Amino acid sequence: MTTMRTILALLMMLASHNAAFAQQKAIMVRMSEIQIHRNYLEEYTAILKEEAEASVRLEPGVISIFPMYQKENPTEIRILEIYASRDAYESHLKTTHFERYKTTTLKMVKSLKLVDMEAVDPETMTRIFGKMRSGR
Repeated sequence: MTTMRTILALLMMLASHNAAFAQQKAIMVRMSEIQIHRNYLEEYTAILKEEAEASVRLEPGVISIFPMYQKENPTEIRILEIYASRDAYESHLKTTHFERYKTTTLKMVKSLKLVDMEAVDPETMTRIFGKMRSGR
């Protein structure tokens, strides 16, 4: 639950930092769709958790590395990635913690699809993060 609060706090900071979420063009949002070989699931999730935490803690341009899995099929991983800019994303790819994640999990990944995303309603996102901040 603490990780969830940290991610939510970072998302709220993103919303308040970008007073007009309409300037979203600079922000990069991606959904990683990953399928893991079942026999590596425990090892993979441990490495992913470590990488996500380090990315958010150490990289100012990383707003979110929020890993999730499908309840009915835990080998189906999804990661909500939000970067302050394309440059922040490119910088992230060169970090030691990301390179370690990528090289150590390569054999564990059955498939990987990176899907770039755009917000349908950026104005509502500001209200969502405001509600999370106020608790109402």
